[in-house]
Amino acid sequence: MGRYRVAMDIGGTFTDVVTYDQQSGAFAATKASTTPGDLSEGVLAGLDAVVDEPSGIDFLVHGTTQGLNAFLERRGVPVLLLGTAGTEDTYHIARGPRARLYDLHYRKPTPLVPRRDVLGIGGRIAADGAELTPLDEDAVRAAARKARAGGHGAIAVAFLFSYKNPAHELRAREILQDELGDDVTVSVSHEAAKEWREYERTSSAVVEAYTGPIVRNYLLDLEGRLDARGLRVPLHVMQSSGGILTAESARRRPLQTLLSGPVGGAIAGAELSRQTGRPHLIGIDMGGTSFDVSLIVDGEPDVSAEAQLEGLPMLMSVVNIHTVGAGGGSVAWAEAGGLRVGPRSAGARPGPACYGRGGTEPTVTDANLVLGRIDPQGFAGGQMTLDVQAAEKAVDGLAEVFGMTTTSMAEGICDVANSKMAQAIRTITVSRGIEPRDSALVAFGGAGPMHAVFLARELGIAETVVPRFPGAFSAWGMLQTQIRQDYTEPYFYLDQDLDTADMAATLARVEKDGLDGLDREGVAGDARHASHAVDIRYAAQEYTLTVPLTGADEPLGETFLADVAQRFADLHKSRYGHANLGAPIEFVALRAAAFGDLGRPDPQKWPAADTPEFAHEIRTVVFDGEAQDTLVARRDHLFVGHTFDGPAVVVEDTATTVVPPGYAVNVDDIGSLIISRKDGQ
Repeated sequence: MGRYRVAMDIGGTFTDVVTYDQQSGAFAATKASTTPGDLSEGVLAGLDAVVDEPSGIDFLVHGTTQGLNAFLERRGVPVLLLGTAGTEDTYHIARGPRARLYDLHYRKPTPLVPRRDVLGIGGRIAADGAELTPLDEDAVRAAARKARAGGHGAIAVAFLFSYKNPAHELRAREILQDELGDDVTVSVSHEAAKEWREYERTSSAVVEAYTGPIVRNYLLDLEGRLDARGLRVPLHVMQSSGGILTAESARRRPLQTLLSGPVGGAIAGAELSRQTGRPHLIGIDMGGTSFDVSLIVDGEPDVSAEAQLEGLPMLMSVVNIHTVGAGGGSVAWAEAGGLRVGPRSAGARPGPACYGRGGTEPTVTDANLVLGRIDPQGFAGGQMTLDVQAAEKAVDGLAEVFGMTTTSMAEGICDVANSKMAQAIRTITVSRGIEPRDSALVAFGGAGPMHAVFLARELGIAETVVPRFPGAFSAWGMLQTQIRQDYTEPYFYLDQDLDTADMAATLARVEKDGLDGLDREGVAGDARHASHAVDIRYAAQEYTLTVPLTGADEPLGETFLADVAQRFADLHKSRYGHANLGAPIEFVALRAAAFGDLGRPDPQKWPAADTPEFAHEIRTVVFDGEAQDTLVARRDHLFVGHTFDGPAVVVEDTATTVVPPGYAVNVDDIGSLIISRKDGQ
């Protein structure tokens, strides 16, 4: 058995690496510059910084942004889409936005596949799964010839009712692979998303086809490089659902990794909730290019069965994360007489002006440096020395436009960024009936702790928690998760027609498929378990809510229908503000999630302080327009029992925590910084 458990999280600016030494029980974290041209280089550089030999690694997981970046930057492979003849326009007709019916400025999202690359294929499956018309195999072969001639790198196959009977999709894939070999990737919709909505299922298959080859090639390249360096264990990849799977499985189901980068923070938040006894948390992850918000409700991440990116839907289990373009590298600029911050980012190169890589535009990082809130000598663990004069010059150029002083402009940049981030938190909380003041704010990411207390003040949140290794918190979370595979079975019954014995049998079958599927992931039989849920709606409604069940045998209970109806009503009222208990309900789909436990690090207790004193210095930092004497301490000098008041700055290798005046800080027993208002409000 190897000595280290290692997790790596690729960000827009830095790649974070966390290691757990199974012999000493100690964690360590570091950063390496992200290498956009070849992400594997940044991953390997980060790995070299913490582990001498990959052969000493017992477990390795990482979150990849390859698929997401390919999607957002529209650099996926050209896709040919095959649909059922007569319905091939489904993908381009799409679905009207319910929330924007009267928005005169609404524009439909741009499809990933142009209409000229959508072909109708003869053959028809009925809604009950019966074959009405045989598949037109000659048309499929003609489509293969078109794909070869047109230079398409992938084919998506999405036939009507394939979730009920996939025979036509499976046969189409066989023909396409016979004709094209391994030159073209084929994605079939019933595997991408075994769900009943035709447009959403088609969109899921298209996204998988569009990004899949890039993800597969990246993982193959990274696995090859790691193998050449002596890695003896499988590479694992974070999924959008918050679970992990082996890279081999990820290559088969690349859609599941699309949002794998951001979700590590949500899983870390759930573990922090368990360790600290705080059931409700709002996680904020501020990196170099983006600001991600996630929720922990009753100790669990907020997960849904559907996601949208740039208006395009995907049916898959995904941790709900709201993202806005507000990071340390977000560029500040003037427009129409007002100050704008982001979403455009300076990225890793050239980066903020203070990086000294050729950037000249002012960014949020430059503003914080001008205000004295960042140590220019110790940035990113001392890997970079920041250019204060370059930052001042960049901010001063914008200050002249508004007739302001340099420091006032710097505070203005931070205030606008904070306002934008606070609104992102409101979007994922208040708009869903969740009161932010009932939760604690967990700050992570390289820049999150720098802005968190200001956000908490604006939102009325009483407590801010800064965990250990905040800049690598998402990577730490990846060490806390499990293997996960999700399965869905469409199941349409009104409550009055439901056969609970059949439902229990179907759930048991789906669970068995899930648990058996963990064989490929190398999970021992006694380390497997499953959870179940059912999608329910009021009769004649269009959309559903997912109601958790307590076990596969629950539908056999005499009070099952009454219990699940009550739970559905409670969820409906929580989400929409009303419910109609007693009205007919309809079951739409059964869900099973199979989990495999690969072990996790033991919680590491933080040492207690021997004395209330700790090493620190006093520097001048700007708060509320005034230069104030500010306590500056190293995080590794703070132990359980240490307390101090703001204004203060806490410096560590992966992040900087800023505490404005009027707040107090104490260190809990796992080393987290707990920041609260001095007046207790």
